[in-house]
Amino acid sequence: MFFVDTLEFEGLGNRSYLAGGARGAVVIDPPRDIDQVIATAARRGVRIAYVAETHVHNDYVTGGLELARVTGADYLVPASANVSYARTSVADGDTVGLDEHLVLRAIATPGHTPHHTSYVLEEDGRGVAVFTGGSLLIGTVGRPDLVEPRLTEQLARAQHASAHRLAAELDDAVPVLPTHGFGSFCSSSQAEGDATTIGKERATNDALTLDVDTFLERMLAGLEDVPAYYAHMGPANAAGPAPIDLTPPEPADAAQIAKRLATGEWVVDLRSRVAFAEGHVAGSFNFEGEGKLATYLAWLIPWGKPVTLLADTPAQIAEAQRELARVGIDRPAAAATGAPAAWVRDGEQLASFPRARFVDLARAGEHGEPVVVLDVRRDSERANGFVDGSVHIPIHELHGRIGEVPSGTVWVHCAGGMRAAIAASLLKAAGRDVVAVDDGFDAAVDADLAVVRP
Repeated sequence: MFFVDTLEFEGLGNRSYLAGGARGAVVIDPPRDIDQVIATAARRGVRIAYVAETHVHNDYVTGGLELARVTGADYLVPASANVSYARTSVADGDTVGLDEHLVLRAIATPGHTPHHTSYVLEEDGRGVAVFTGGSLLIGTVGRPDLVEPRLTEQLARAQHASAHRLAAELDDAVPVLPTHGFGSFCSSSQAEGDATTIGKERATNDALTLDVDTFLERMLAGLEDVPAYYAHMGPANAAGPAPIDLTPPEPADAAQIAKRLATGEWVVDLRSRVAFAEGHVAGSFNFEGEGKLATYLAWLIPWGKPVTLLADTPAQIAEAQRELARVGIDRPAAAATGAPAAWVRDGEQLASFPRARFVDLARAGEHGEPVVVLDVRRDSERANGFVDGSVHIPIHELHGRIGEVPSGTVWVHCAGGMRAAIAASLLKAAGRDVVAVDDGFDAAVDADLAVVRP
């Protein structure tokens, strides 16, 4: 008998897998923080015999090299991947034995990267699961534009061919187990659902239902901006990441926080957007620890800028530190916990700003107040409808474009509230009067705001 355990990383929208039998197991696309992988294997009572990468990742720092070193496992990396460390190269058709009846077989599936490789788990010669990395995802495929712009069309065509190869070689009942596609920006479009099979994808996935040219046109038209930190992930993974360091950061008092702000460092408040709006250190930014912290902080922060973390509890700091290390923000400069009143010096006041709903925005307009509405959603979201007269600056561009926001009180919104809170904190730190619209965008219509549908 075989097993497959899934490790989910919601902040990055990715999954890793531990799979095997009674005698040995393989880890597919492990995270940087390998301790939880080792704990999962220990609970299973299995030895990690192999660590396998589907590709050199662009969206997170792998723990594969360190996991292989710690466990003594063979490190399987696609043969044509350009990496600078010792590994066991795998090519199309290569197999390794996990148990008496259990084999892992490599299938070349270029598209997300030129060297991308999927792995089929076979029991007695029959495929029972396929680990597709950034190839075939749930209802979509991995984006082909992360390696080199000049290769995008070529890789998109390869994605189409790879999807068809998987569908041709595997039975409809075989579960498809991708690494990306659960909110990751490595997905070429928003994946839907939590589980799928070859058969389901054969019936619904554009890569399998459309001819290659139609698929190409549709997919390339839907590609969005690449998170800025992706530029640093591939090189780090190719060079071989250093072991993770999750020891607690240096504690910071009010004077140190003020000094770090004065020198241009980032002070990031991990508390809920409600608590932040009610009172925060002036100049600090709000990235909720419960949101997509790693994605948005890594996307917005100037790479290499020191960051100090503020939170309610040490446990929240530790979880954020773990999340940030997955994307190469290895060591917070400092951290502070407790009540925000302790984070400011004697005589200083906490800053605050109001929160509102779309109905409040509608009422403000009725009263004749000058209203600046700032939409920080992505282009694709805005294309489905926007508040008439609103200014559009996607959240990942706002820090460098605050000067473009018209004068007046800024009512900032996104699709649900999290990104609006980030944007409100950036604007407040820049000295702007701001109202954070903490509401779902559908409520804009219910509030009788004029919503333009392109």
